[in-house]
Amino acid sequence: MTIDLLRHGEPRGGVRFRGNGCDDPLSEQGWRQMWQAVGESVHWPWDAVLTSPLVRCRDFAEALCSRKPTPLRVIDDLREVGFGGWEGLTLDAVRVGRAEEYRAFYADPVANRPRDAEPLADFRRRVERALLAELETVANGRFLVVTHGGVIRSLVGWVMGVPDQRLFGLDCEYASVSQIRHDPERGWRVGFTNRRD
Repeated sequence: MTIDLLRHGEPRGGVRFRGNGCDDPLSEQGWRQMWQAVGESVHWPWDAVLTSPLVRCRDFAEALCSRKPTPLRVIDDLREVGFGGWEGLTLDAVRVGRAEEYRAFYADPVANRPRDAEPLADFRRRVERALLAELETVANGRFLVVTHGGVIRSLVGWVMGVPDQRLFGLDCEYASVSQIRHDPERGWRVGFTNRRD
């Protein structure tokens, strides 16, 4: 079983904290990034596509599956982590305007969550459970998951045994692809991360 994890492209509105409470659609550049990421190959590698319900992911997943008909499932628990009081704020507004909070968060994102943010351990559990529940009835295949940076970090971190405090150590750029695989003998493995061809 192979799972390609595709992060959404650039959303409208510039760089800001978009968790599950802020849902901007893809920009024109974001759409181009996404089509470039999946390519236009005649060989269609995926047996099914799973997507976050947030429009920056779902809109592209729907467009992709309408172009080359493939089963599509919208999975609510594959939405991004909730950033609480930081939702919708620009990176500079937090990095400069809330510099102490910003530094504390990146030093220890477990103990220093933004006010009203989703606990990181809860987020990781919901993402892992959602993916495993979807794959429970499937013995094999290749799947595309259109989702968010936090979800990808969570799943790669789960496979690698990365603790919550180190989760943000993985780069995950717009429209990048990471891959996890399951082998009956060796279990879950990471194929690659943050690839942009």
